[in-house]
Amino acid sequence: MKTFKFTKIVLLAFLTFGLISCSDDDDGGDVVEPTNTIADFVAGNPDYSSLAAALEVTGLDATLDGTANFTVFAPNNAAFNTFLSDNGFSSLSEVPEDVLTEILLNHVQEGEIMSGDLSTGYIESMATGMASEEALSMYINTDDGVTINGVSSVTTADVEVDNGIIHAVDAVIGLPDITTFATADPNFDILVQALTREESFSFVETLMMTEDPAPFTVFAPTNDAFVALLSELELAALGDIPTETLDATLQYHVVTAANVRSGDLTDGMAITTLLGEDFTVNLGDDVVITDGRGRTSTVIAADVQANNGVIHVLDTVLLPPAAE
Repeated sequence: MKTFKFTKIVLLAFLTFGLISCSDDDDGGDVVEPTNTIADFVAGNPDYSSLAAALEVTGLDATLDGTANFTVFAPNNAAFNTFLSDNGFSSLSEVPEDVLTEILLNHVQEGEIMSGDLSTGYIESMATGMASEEALSMYINTDDGVTINGVSSVTTADVEVDNGIIHAVDAVIGLPDITTFATADPNFDILVQALTREESFSFVETLMMTEDPAPFTVFAPTNDAFVALLSELELAALGDIPTETLDATLQYHVVTAANVRSGDLTDGMAITTLLGEDFTVNLGDDVVITDGRGRTSTVIAADVQANNGVIHVLDTVLLPPAAE
């Protein structure tokens, strides 16, 4: 398990009741001015006692009691109970402190973000995962309220406090793996159908792993990319693609044992995939990939960072070299 630096814990501290300021009155005495920080709000609400305890255990309560502004998606006690049960913990004390720290940071963003400022797409949390030192992504969907990573919904929004904004949520937002974003983002619906089409496919189980062959770099085609592929192949539906062809094509979009972010790419770079075949990266105004058949695909969104790897979104499905 990765050890997280002390400076990161100092960077953030979640919620409890504290922080007072003093000013001189007309007689020269001190007047205590009560505060209502994020930490104060959590500590003052019994339904957030688990969150308050988690913040105290990790030492994150101090930061969220300070003057810097943060936005917090705050899980209630019921959410924590479900999280513990689902992950085989009988109490909060059983969660490794470094893991708990990252999970809590995955509920926090720097600055004040009102619900009306959120839009469907990816934002960054304050957490980092096992694959890199970069901030983990969060997928926000505002089509029907606000949901995060497809697992947690905002139940009460825009609670304003002295040092930021609190949005109450109904589930703990765990550290996302590659499959979290694939299932949460509706732009990948057909990709998910492809990954799970055959019982023999083990893509989902593999892409949930946090140990070898993780981390992964996944070049993920959108729904439109798959629709265009079917037209190109003159096929009516995903089910018409031969199993061997689909398996090879999906493997051709996955890189193992590497968290390759856009800044790591170089012009003319050859990338070896899970299939054992290469494709070529070309840099210009966009990142363009040339596949094994000379076709090109453009990266339309980069660096969606998960705990076990990174996703780059493609507008065209890549095809490996044709069998000789």
